[in-house]
Amino acid sequence: MAVKELVEVLHFMRSVEFWRMGVCWTLSLIMAYACLLAQRFFSPESKTYGRCSTMVETMKSTVDRKPVCVITGATSGLGAAAAADLARDGFYVVLAGRSSHLLSKVISKIRSQNKAADLKAFHLDLSSFGSILKFKAALQQWLLDSDFHCSIQILINNAGILATSYRCTSEGHDQMMGTNYIGAFTLTKVLQPLLEKSPVPSRIVNVSSFTHRNVSGVRVDKETVSGMSFSKLECYPYSHIYEYSKLFLLLFTYELHRQFHIMRKPHQISVIAVDPGVVKTNIMREIPSCLSETAFLALRVLGLLQSPEVGVSSIVDAALSPPEVSGSYYFGGRGRTLKSSELSYDKNLAKELWKISCELFLDVERQFEDTSKQT
Repeated sequence: MAVKELVEVLHFMRSVEFWRMGVCWTLSLIMAYACLLAQRFFSPESKTYGRCSTMVETMKSTVDRKPVCVITGATSGLGAAAAADLARDGFYVVLAGRSSHLLSKVISKIRSQNKAADLKAFHLDLSSFGSILKFKAALQQWLLDSDFHCSIQILINNAGILATSYRCTSEGHDQMMGTNYIGAFTLTKVLQPLLEKSPVPSRIVNVSSFTHRNVSGVRVDKETVSGMSFSKLECYPYSHIYEYSKLFLLLFTYELHRQFHIMRKPHQISVIAVDPGVVKTNIMREIPSCLSETAFLALRVLGLLQSPEVGVSSIVDAALSPPEVSGSYYFGGRGRTLKSSELSYDKNLAKELWKISCELFLDVERQFEDTSKQT
């Protein structure tokens, strides 16, 4: 190992954030599986749902085409695996990601295994409001040009990053919070009209994480949600921010579910959270490779590490579950659901997060419009 690499490794190992990841995240994962096991033996009310395959047939009989599923973060890992599975199940899959080159590689790989797969790729950077708007416009235009019904049936907010240093987006947000939560919120908001136009019940799937269980309390204000407050800290609290972003996704999921019920749309649009557990993807690419590989080895020994092809089952279970399971939290595969942390069900916190998120959305929208007028 080179001296520079050794210094980097020692720097990581000295940080509180690294040990929080190594110890607290592992314990919270084990706790989630323990709860799943206890639920199986001691809770007669535990819920397991089978996959519902009627959407494909209903869409074909209604508008004579396949249902459309949009997957973010589809350049590799879980996103790519979900695209392969859902294309096999008869969906027209829209793959969205930051690298057009990697999207092309994923599509080529899927088509080599499934020549009948219907796939379309679009560039999308969830940390950029402008990129999200361009994606929506391009998606709508593609639907029109393809003579499709102007709607989508499933949106899977899968994209996520683990950044180990502070980086600011063009909107002034922390990049990790902007990608993991604000981007998912914004994309859902701008694509909601397309979900509402669906001739069959549509679905939003938000990919969260067991790491949210480590959050015992959090301030919900513009500085925290946007991540601006973290830029002022001497040490970037990356593990905390990742946890916050995944907790926010859960609060958002449950609040959106409640709002659809209030609007009497629970069977038109359902919203589900899913936790795939630990999957070997490239999300830890900013961690020194010797440390990330050691962590993966330890998790494999514990029987907790999954490949994307196995870990994706929870996401596909959620995507294909019946409409009445809206507001559920999928974990562990085989259609199993679990209770997320107590904090994630705090309705007042969820309402405040919704309010702040909408304010951030309007702020960025005005900023974008002002910039567009100037150019």
